[in-house]
Amino acid sequence: MIRLSLLLSTLLPLLAIAQSERKLSDPIAEISLENLDLISFDTRDQIYASTMAGDIYLFSPEGKQLNLFSPTRQGRLNQLEAAWTVNIFSFSADLQEYRILDRFLNPLAEKGFSLTDINLAKAATLGNNNVIWVWDESDLSLKSMDYLRNLIIQSQPLNLLLNSEELNISEIREFKNRLFMNLPELGVLIFDNQGNLMRKVAVAEIKKLCYYNEHLFWIGGDKLMAISLITNETFTLADLDIPDASYIQIGQERIALVTKDKISLYTTPEWIKQIK
Repeated sequence: MIRLSLLLSTLLPLLAIAQSERKLSDPIAEISLENLDLISFDTRDQIYASTMAGDIYLFSPEGKQLNLFSPTRQGRLNQLEAAWTVNIFSFSADLQEYRILDRFLNPLAEKGFSLTDINLAKAATLGNNNVIWVWDESDLSLKSMDYLRNLIIQSQPLNLLLNSEELNISEIREFKNRLFMNLPELGVLIFDNQGNLMRKVAVAEIKKLCYYNEHLFWIGGDKLMAISLITNETFTLADLDIPDASYIQIGQERIALVTKDKISLYTTPEWIKQIK
């Protein structure tokens, strides 16, 4: 009887999570932003949001605008990251440059790739130890660069690794000392911190990478989907009341659903926090 009780106490939370009728509560705030493009949470659940022109807005966890950074050179951002403890990272393929800002959106560094062996950067992300990972489409290589020294540390040709001359890579992100590469038509590739391919996650619907407790989240139709990176199990987390939501991002105690020109903010529900 004791063993049965322990088993039930373990399984019941998992069964509750798996129920597709789970729904998010009403949003605590809705942020309207013309030409909204990318968003990212920092470690305090503040939201950084970019427009198609490359302007970056800062909002409080309650959705109040706190600041705005409008660069002199305008260009769409391909990457916006605020999850690092100190800095904000942005990258523009149109401008072939990256920018590092502080938490108040004051620029700390703004550089291009002309002094490095990178000829056509299409995706970039900030890594540990002063490293920027770059997908260089000119030679189909994944490269890591020490941005303080403008020095290429290593280069991994992916066309040989994946037996393909056409790689449509939309995004790369570093999570938990691993590099995640999103190929919308193929799935997500996971590399170790030396750029060695570890595995492929065969989910071809993810628009923006969203990592939470060894799971990847994405929106499929009108449902919030997830895949476990431990078991490879894919499951429906919840039905969504926003049918036109394009992607999701998760902070510490906040969830954001992104639609055209609007961010809907929610408190993270307990059934998501139970996911381990």
